[in-house]
Amino acid sequence: MPVTASFPSLLPTTSDTSRRRVLLIAYSFPPVGGAGVQRPAKWTKYLPQFGWDVTVLTPENPSVPLRDESLLAEIPPETRIIHARTWEPDYKLKQQLAGKATTGHPGLLSIGRSFAKSFVKRCVQTALQPDLQVLWVKNAIRAATKELERVPHDAILVTVPPYSMLSIGVSLKQRFGLPVVFDFRDEWDLSSRYLEQASHGWWTRLVQTRMQRRLLKQADAVIATTQASAATYQQKLAEVGNTAQSHCIYNGYDPEDFANLDPGTNRAQSTDRFQLVYTGTLWNLTDIEPLVSAIEQMQHRRPELLDKLELVCVGRKTPEQQAVLDRVNRTNCRTDFVDYCHHKEIAGRLQQADALCLLLSDVPGAERVVPAKVFEYLASRKPILAIAPFGETSRIVQRFLPEGHYAPRDIAGIAAWLIDRLSGSRRVSPRAASTADLTEFSRPHLTGRLAAVLNSVSKRPAAVANQLMEVKPSAMSKERCLVNA
Repeated sequence: MPVTASFPSLLPTTSDTSRRRVLLIAYSFPPVGGAGVQRPAKWTKYLPQFGWDVTVLTPENPSVPLRDESLLAEIPPETRIIHARTWEPDYKLKQQLAGKATTGHPGLLSIGRSFAKSFVKRCVQTALQPDLQVLWVKNAIRAATKELERVPHDAILVTVPPYSMLSIGVSLKQRFGLPVVFDFRDEWDLSSRYLEQASHGWWTRLVQTRMQRRLLKQADAVIATTQASAATYQQKLAEVGNTAQSHCIYNGYDPEDFANLDPGTNRAQSTDRFQLVYTGTLWNLTDIEPLVSAIEQMQHRRPELLDKLELVCVGRKTPEQQAVLDRVNRTNCRTDFVDYCHHKEIAGRLQQADALCLLLSDVPGAERVVPAKVFEYLASRKPILAIAPFGETSRIVQRFLPEGHYAPRDIAGIAAWLIDRLSGSRRVSPRAASTADLTEFSRPHLTGRLAAVLNSVSKRPAAVANQLMEVKPSAMSKERCLVNA
């Protein structure tokens, strides 16, 4: 597929030898929406401040459920963006293929269709390992090869899932001799257990275990989003004989997302309703069942208090989670269920909430998970109702907000927390929830840590290794560079 445009004026010059360039391979990138997009988008935004210019390799037609055009404003205009077409099916078709059979007493025709769908799904998942996005790999390698031949780069950074992206980075490393850094937003082993559309079965586990080991042998560094996951990958690296280092870099929050909010009059001061807000996807790892059960318990014990509660859920919901949420509509609790809103609106919703709800299911491996929203919740300085098992998430939240933590099975405790707030006896001043310094979780600070990792693997010495914060972006074209392959 030919490159449709060239930009010779943007080629690196020899006059600025202090700057480096990284190829960021990100399947989900603006205008794609969703939580997984924030990490590569914020890195692209802040890396130039640390001496690293960014080229992004992303699909031209990603098969994803959400789009958020507003996120494009986060991307610096000098960013080079390389697009390559994927041969995946449309996301709606993938969802239909992954859908469950209807319940009840279906006829023979319905049974036949369900069997055929299940058979096709198993065949596709067995053949396309480790994920359907492997259908993008060849075109992505072709497009990246042309770009790396055109513009010198110093490192490759691959953010996953989907995990087939790792093979793109390894292939380019072997061809161009560049160091490759793997960024695991989710652990591979946990994702294969819980993610939607993930393949299952002994064959898949065997293939993906061998694939993961083979790819980890090639990593020059590994990044994970929790301390526990970083330790897990350090062990995996040692098992395959790789002496590379594993690092924890949390997702964090962007201070700019909260800096321009108009504090104004808090919504709680103009209404007698207590607004509890949840933002993010509701799926099997963020099961809202415990909160709904607590609300149902209150309906029997204190129905008059539920008149004061408004539950707001912003984000995509799996059909199973939507069915659980529908039960709330049979109580006195008022609801506001929004499928998706632009990320720039999320901070405003957090600002107007009386309290925020954090969910993490009590399932094996959850103790190693830290949802990205945790840090934005903390940055909002609001009370948090944390429904999560003991683990890294609970330790982080309790460090700043000691109260309001309940195991998912503690329905009575969750209901008691709601009763205290709705009765007015425990209403907390939003800004008094925490005064602790959150700088260590800010996106600029965390991007500085990423730059340090890239510096450590880059083969070209850095002229500004100890003065990264003072480095300014190179003078490049003010128009964003888009290359389609």
